[in-house]
Amino acid sequence: MVSGSIDPGKEKTVAYNKPIPPKAQHTAPFWEGAKEGRLMLPRCTNCNRVHWYPRLICPFCHSMELEWIEASGEGRIHTYAVQHRAFGGWAEEVPYVTAFIDLNEGDRMMTVLRGVDPARPEEIRIGAKVKVEFEAADEDTHIPFFRVVEGG
Repeated sequence: MVSGSIDPGKEKTVAYNKPIPPKAQHTAPFWEGAKEGRLMLPRCTNCNRVHWYPRLICPFCHSMELEWIEASGEGRIHTYAVQHRAFGGWAEEVPYVTAFIDLNEGDRMMTVLRGVDPARPEEIRIGAKVKVEFEAADEDTHIPFFRVVEGG
């Protein structure tokens, strides 16, 4: 559930109605970390590279020797786009900004960018610093989003 305020002192509760990636045994550390407000990433112990999205084999050296690390949750905007059309729960939020984030740990993650004005894309800066935050979809599922950091 997500809280949003209609007017000062009053809260409304809105059900999270956007797609949620399926959970699997090999993604459990990610979801557990997200619930605790930590961004967890898979890293290959053979080549020491972090990769996103989670998979059972390293996309770089093809090793199956993987571990999970707690990421800094920080990065920079690689590129972005303003979405004017969407379906399902996202249709209620158009326009909104999607972005690819270059994570400090070395891989890239797609996100919905929070704290920016989609009507003023000229104010969004490639290379701007961002930090992860999590939105509760339900009691056990928290979805990562990124927000531009002041002075970034």
